[in-house]
Amino acid sequence: MTHPRPRLLLIDDEEVVLDSCRAILEGEEYHLAVAQDGAAGLEQMRAFEPDLVFVDLKMPGMSGMEVLEAVRALDETIVCVVFTGFATIATAVEAMQRGARDFLPKPFTPDEFRSMIRRGLEWRRLLVEAAALRREREALRENFAAIVSHELRSPLGAIQQNLFVLIKELEAGITDDQKRRLERMSSRLGDLLALVNRWLRGFSVDFTSLKEGFGPVAVADAVAAAVESAQPEAVRKDVEIRAEADPAALVRGDRGTLAEALLNVIGNAVKYSREGGRVRVSAVRRDEKVVVSVADTGVGIPQEDLPRLFDAFYRGQAAASGVGGAGIGLAVTRRIVEAHGGTISASSDPGRGSTFVIELPALDASAAAPEGAPPDQVSKGEAG
Repeated sequence: MTHPRPRLLLIDDEEVVLDSCRAILEGEEYHLAVAQDGAAGLEQMRAFEPDLVFVDLKMPGMSGMEVLEAVRALDETIVCVVFTGFATIATAVEAMQRGARDFLPKPFTPDEFRSMIRRGLEWRRLLVEAAALRREREALRENFAAIVSHELRSPLGAIQQNLFVLIKELEAGITDDQKRRLERMSSRLGDLLALVNRWLRGFSVDFTSLKEGFGPVAVADAVAAAVESAQPEAVRKDVEIRAEADPAALVRGDRGTLAEALLNVIGNAVKYSREGGRVRVSAVRRDEKVVVSVADTGVGIPQEDLPRLFDAFYRGQAAASGVGGAGIGLAVTRRIVEAHGGTISASSDPGRGSTFVIELPALDASAAAPEGAPPDQVSKGEAG
């Protein structure tokens, strides 16, 4: 929260610095608190709830770096500015990584101090607003998921079950054509229910909570599961899927959601491939990363669509291609990959195919020994 009268906390072991700051701010509309060491400063912060903290890096006891980390852990919207008379580039980089927003070199003039306060309070305002927007977005996401679940999924599920029972009950008394139409209705209803479930998956699941259950995962296992799930559509389209995964490529994560992320990418590759096309999946360890690549020989992706490819509901030129989809799968995939500490990117040569690359932090084999998976899996779809 912000305060009508901005609150400043100064943490420095030099009494002369604190006295100078008090003198500069005398008569100003600020509520000021001071501390002469890091531990006392953190106690002040918990009770005082400052908007802006000035902290010296070099103090006895708890260092300024430790204070920065503690402030960030307590409230990421509190802005920290570092007092220092000996900053180096390495020190500056480390302080920024630990939460500092700026530096105020010693000695400083009254105007420099006032200017830094104004700038710091503006940062604070923007951070608080951004946090409020995130909370609002989260509330909207949860409300949307609740509405979709209550108003769409539950009724659709009930209709699907009743239609299934009706088909069974009337099976002996209806014509083959009537039965086919009822079964087609049931199939389309199933497709609609699957779409609603994908919406809910994209909006209602907090993938960050998965981290609590993370364990060692052989990426080859997740690749094999995804390829197996994509195989029926590959058979229908006569698309060959070849997967080569190093069984020693390990990550820390959740096997099921990683397989889901890979299936979204592999499934898209099959979906946008021409009949007789090829999809190549590889998973290897490179230095401290496990790199999973999915390359296809499909229609490709226009360059203008690539920057927004992983945004929810964005389909770009795919919407005009006649291929079904809601633009949810890749958005879910990105969230899963990011929850695992990784990144996903895409490149394409329109008309010749696309390549998706997922990079995940590697886990050393010495840290775990999960069951492995076959390093090679070749699946060839045949037109049915």
